[in-house]
Amino acid sequence: MRTTATPPVDALEKVLGELPLPWIVTPEDVQLALRVLLVHQLEQWPTGPLCRSDRTPYPCLLHRWARRVLDARGLTDDVVDALAGRGELPPGVPGGRL
Repeated sequence: MRTTATPPVDALEKVLGELPLPWIVTPEDVQLALRVLLVHQLEQWPTGPLCRSDRTPYPCLLHRWARRVLDARGLTDDVVDALAGRGELPPGVPGGRL
């Protein structure tokens, strides 16, 4: 039985493992990570929490990658949650200016 401490695994993750982080996290990486967070959000289903985009167990592979990228850039979990909850990108991010 899977607990909340056990990370979810789908077939793709069994092959790939975790996606690697870029060596240097650029503003473009942050922009992409924010977009990934907006697309790969939590959605409740009768079978449990799933990713809204790819219907894999939440948090999905891309969601975890995006959080790691934003963490590497210095954004705290509270800030990332607030941005994801707003459902929009902050000013300056679409142009890559942080």
